Amino acid sequence: MQKSFIDKPKSNCGVVGVFNHPEASIITYYALHSLQHRGQEAAGIVSFYYDEKSKKKKYALHKGEGLVLDVFSDPKILTDVLKGDSAVGHNRYSTTGSARRVNIQPFVMSYHSGILAISHNGNLTNTLELRQKLGDSGAIFQTTTDTEIFLHLIAHNRKRNLIDQILEALRIVRGAYSLAILTEDALIAARDPYGFRPLSIGKIKTQNGDAYIVASETCAFDIVNAEYIRSLEHNELVVIDKETIRTGEIKSYKIQEVTPVARHCIFEYIYFSRPDSKIFNHNVDKVRRKLGKNLALESPLFKDNNEKVIVISVPDSGNTAALGYSRVNSELGQATAFEIGLIRSHYVGRTFIAPSQDKREFRVKVKFNTVKGVLQNRVVVVVDDSIVRGTTSKALIKLIREARPKEVHLRITSPPIRFPCYYGMDFPSKEELIANYYSSEEEIGKAIGADSLHYLSLTKLLDSVPKDENVDYCTACFTGDYPVPILENHNKFSIEI
Repeated sequence: MQKSFIDKPKSNCGVVGVFNHPEASIITYYALHSLQHRGQEAAGIVSFYYDEKSKKKKYALHKGEGLVLDVFSDPKILTDVLKGDSAVGHNRYSTTGSARRVNIQPFVMSYHSGILAISHNGNLTNTLELRQKLGDSGAIFQTTTDTEIFLHLIAHNRKRNLIDQILEALRIVRGAYSLAILTEDALIAARDPYGFRPLSIGKIKTQNGDAYIVASETCAFDIVNAEYIRSLEHNELVVIDKETIRTGEIKSYKIQEVTPVARHCIFEYIYFSRPDSKIFNHNVDKVRRKLGKNLALESPLFKDNNEKVIVISVPDSGNTAALGYSRVNSELGQATAFEIGLIRSHYVGRTFIAPSQDKREFRVKVKFNTVKGVLQNRVVVVVDDSIVRGTTSKALIKLIREARPKEVHLRITSPPIRFPCYYGMDFPSKEELIANYYSSEEEIGKAIGADSLHYLSLTKLLDSVPKDENVDYCTACFTGDYPVPILENHNKFSIEI
């Protein structure tokens, strides 16, 4: 995978933690399967179990490259190897240079306070500074990931209490993190002070009492019949242990003494999260529908002779938004219908992993096929979530034109992407972003072959997302306004996302 060929915001990782379930690793496996869209390069699970011979807690680990179904294709891995009633799991996406087996999470550490396993979704912004300081104090890094920094900070901490050790480490790092941490006695979860990435808590009824699960998205709860409890708050660390099982009380701690206004990643609603998930305590589907409605209000398509307009989505993230667009365009007086005009194959990787630029068009054809009878001789509005480099959009428009529509108009449910992200998304360089190469929507639309193009404005985007107390959104990829400062030489090391 070459970073220069990325043409969609690259998904960040998915994390899962399970506590007090007799089949913890199996629950984790299915939850990871539901979160496959957040990372498709590798997966791993660590479980903790009580060893009768040594009378101690031990851990088992299995991880590998590929999809969850491939990594855990042998059922005995889950039933015979990954034993125990607690586990953490991870789906991985990495930036260029860190696609090595040693970097696959979860990571496990045995140190003076016991055993600790960790899964991380996010991206730290003071990585270089911390690596240098830790290296100067004797730390030896085994990976090229920023996740390993958490382990070294915890291990080097002089506080005696494990929770204090973890809190102290979290107060030193900067950037985005949603963590699932497993110890011998507890499941610990945390979201950074700005809460860039989502993380939710659920509960599962078992014959042995309640089990608890934390996961990046609630679609992971649905597959294992877990009851949604709530989202972790930003700047919050929670502890789930045997006392929680007995009393139902989840211990909660502040990471920083003063909780700032949250800056939730707005792209979680636009693209990353599954539409059937709840993130940040809100349903993704409802937000995407409103994105489509606001897009229609801002850029409706009217034909003078009231010729019917058909609206199609770029599956899957565009589906709900296209429904919203179609409905409002109709309400505004234009004969409009939502149609299935593109069929997506779910058995190929995302298009930006193509090894060379000249294969882009073929990759799009592998991933999508047109329903020619729907598109032929029709005025078509295509609703998509974003444009990065523009190469995939151009190939997609060309594919649609092969079905011989009268017109093809492109509507995007986000503003133009002009800046890189340092909190867990992977974009090309600023110079490679198509919005920085052309000066107007008209020029971009012409370059990718559309009859017209419109991006949703930042104002309408912010109008589409939930409004909660003490919560704002990170829009740095559109505006360049970075909530957490980015240190110089931040990208010197290959960072795990």
